[in-house]
Amino acid sequence: MILNVCGAQKPNVLFILADDMSYETVGAVGMEKVETPHLDRLYREGTVFTHAYNSGGWHGAICVASRTMMMTGRHLWYAAAEEKQLKKRKLLPQLMAEAGYRTYMTGKWHVRVDARDLFHAVGNLRRGGMPKLGPEGYGRPIEGQKDTWDPADPKFGGFWEGGKHWSEAEADAAIGFLKEAKGEESPFFIYLSFNAPHDPRQSPQEYLDRYPVEEVQVPKNYRASYPERKEMGAPHRLRDEKLAPMPRTEYAVRVARREYFAIITHLDAQIGRVLEALEQSGMKENTMVVFTADHGLSVGHHGLLGKQNMYDHSLRVPYVISGPGIGKGVKNVSPIYIQDSMPTCLEVAGLEVPQDVHYRSLIPLLQGGGKARTRIYSAYQKESQRAITEGGYKLILYPLAKKAKLFDLSKDPHEMVDLLEQGQGRQRAEKLYRSLKEEAEEHGDPFEYPGELWR
Repeated sequence: MILNVCGAQKPNVLFILADDMSYETVGAVGMEKVETPHLDRLYREGTVFTHAYNSGGWHGAICVASRTMMMTGRHLWYAAAEEKQLKKRKLLPQLMAEAGYRTYMTGKWHVRVDARDLFHAVGNLRRGGMPKLGPEGYGRPIEGQKDTWDPADPKFGGFWEGGKHWSEAEADAAIGFLKEAKGEESPFFIYLSFNAPHDPRQSPQEYLDRYPVEEVQVPKNYRASYPERKEMGAPHRLRDEKLAPMPRTEYAVRVARREYFAIITHLDAQIGRVLEALEQSGMKENTMVVFTADHGLSVGHHGLLGKQNMYDHSLRVPYVISGPGIGKGVKNVSPIYIQDSMPTCLEVAGLEVPQDVHYRSLIPLLQGGGKARTRIYSAYQKESQRAITEGGYKLILYPLAKKAKLFDLSKDPHEMVDLLEQGQGRQRAEKLYRSLKEEAEEHGDPFEYPGELWR
């Protein structure tokens, strides 16, 4: 057990959540040239789960599903069914309070129950879920035309609304709570939920200047349009997909990724401020820090911009845990769900995990044991998309198009070669399909799977 043995003081928990941040955007991962020195340090000081997933969502706002699952510990479709009845159950902060923790949250909430009824104290509560984006922020930029929107100009509101960038305000609030918590007998549980790097992807000019447009690369799996975008439930009219012109252009994707990288670097700076405040408080040695995101994002991958898809850039997120008793500089390749954080926090607090919590504590994996998952289930909307990742392969289904896609992730990490389209992998796809149906039953999936893959 992590620092909770022989009567030792329970560790504090600092849980940091980003919004719309793909696993590939942490500099330490080395996939993109994004400057994240503070997260890089956290990666060195803790254990990184390299294959952390969110399992999807029941509508376009994937963050709602992700956070509801996080608070309840319930699998996707169970959480969907219970979303409007959350007052009837005890959620993560309430359980932590029962274990003697002083609980605090600031930032994005986006769960269908008032956070002020769950936490002892609440800072900057962004109940709307995301900063507002005016009409100038859509369908841009168009090469050769003057851009009417500027991510560094406060006149466009969004993250600048209120006079200070929201990431800075949220870091300020967390730092304020850390100062108050210093010297208190009760351990703390901080849920620091940043809105960044969700669009509108705004940051100070100095951060944008670090990423000249001409130096930003388009993804290897870039394409002008995704062929099944309508059947998969991500048409051009979907809010996320309307942000850039259609069909996509390399220029528009480079600009979008420049702004994405800049707001991530700005977010990293705010996380660095919070971690520095934790260190100065003298409480770092007795604090477990978790950093992750509610889901990833496309930003030009596969001709898509949003997260409403089954590709790794949207399902996989950064995930690191550091603190007392946790291995430093360790990379664990076991597949996890980010919602495994919920029972992990409960176990660290010395609580028995409720029987109706579906997710698994990560403590056994952190201690070098435990039974790792072998497959990951993913879904979007009742009938739009399903996927299973197992044994280095991924099977994606588009039921409304009666189409399946199969990818060999070990040879094709960018998911560019559909083996079924190449006339290969039929037997493996059918095996994965059986696994998917087994996982679907466990996750309470309402979709009625046909007896076999479409021919």
